[in-house]
Amino acid sequence: QVRLVESGGGLAQAGGSLRLSCAASGTTLTFNTMGWYRQAPGKQREWVARITSGGSTNYAGSVKGRFTISGDNAKNTVYLQMNSLKPEDTAVYYCHADLYGPSYWGQGTQVTVSS
Repeated sequence: QVRLVESGGGLAQAGGSLRLSCAASGTTLTFNTMGWYRQAPGKQREWVARITSGGSTNYAGSVKGRFTISGDNAKNTVYLQMNSLKPEDTAVYYCHADLYGPSYWGQGTQVTVSS
């Protein structure tokens, strides 16, 4: 059974940084894509960033230039380096992985940015 486990969330001040990690287990296959979504209170879940197995990356406009996604195919792990954090980045961040069809979600990790 595939599991995604996030870590690294917490509290940061505006302008600060946090690094999220997401480790996948339960498969020896390399994911097609891994990425991050977030959901703020009272809002819909939104896509944040994605990385393919080939290393291509994409970002939502709201985080481009501030967040960096990276991955380690051998470990089936993806990271999200978040710099220049803003209060509006406050949300539960979810890891997502696509295994060429089936997709999986982590349980989420809270990120809170104070002004």
